[in-house]
Amino acid sequence: MSSLRLFLVVLMSAAWLAGGVSAQSSQTKKPAPKPAPKPAAKAAPAPPPAPVPKIELAMVNCPQVLGTGTMTQRTYCEVPIGNDAAAGIIVTFPPHVGDVRLMFDLHNRHTYSAELVKAKKAYSLYTARIGVMSMNTDLLTRAIIASEFRTESDLFDRISGGGGPGGLKAVAPTGIEAIEYVVPEVHQAVSILGERLSVVRIEDTDTFTAAGRPIALISNVRIEYVPAPPPAPPKPAPTKRR
Repeated sequence: MSSLRLFLVVLMSAAWLAGGVSAQSSQTKKPAPKPAPKPAAKAAPAPPPAPVPKIELAMVNCPQVLGTGTMTQRTYCEVPIGNDAAAGIIVTFPPHVGDVRLMFDLHNRHTYSAELVKAKKAYSLYTARIGVMSMNTDLLTRAIIASEFRTESDLFDRISGGGGPGGLKAVAPTGIEAIEYVVPEVHQAVSILGERLSVVRIEDTDTFTAAGRPIALISNVRIEYVPAPPPAPPKPAPTKRR
């Protein structure tokens, strides 16, 4: 009987010890580590800014310069009749991307006479037609200006460097027509030439179509364009192995 009691006491002690160890193990057990957060996705790079168009005075090769205006300080270029692009007013474009907007002011051409104005015989109605063509002599567009002259106040400007009163030239611009044309990207230059001029006076009417005759004037030639990006730098030459 005592052996049985001793066996039960030992068995209960072993069970108690096992339970304590199990409880202690459950209390000291560390939680499983949390998974590391995934790195945030990289944002896509911002697109490059859109190129900004530039507006500037154009590079103009004028075969016949009338002169500089005393009131506007503009340079006036004679527009001769012709169909040879090389003989016209050549406007050259800088390196560009996309089309080029060509802008200029077109004027009729009047020979001023104070005597005719005083005698009330100076009236003239001018209608000039010009063309803008490619350097291959393909017509791109036409422009027309019609204006009347009666008195000196109808002149748009006076030109310095002449032998008249005040050192002014008799020929002067009259009327103004703002001309704009979008030149396709493929062209690097254009030529401006005259086609015909009609003049109605009090006593007669004339039409001029002979090649070489100046029939109009242009001034304030400008262009709007997107500059071409600079060329990529050359790649370094490969080094030779010895």
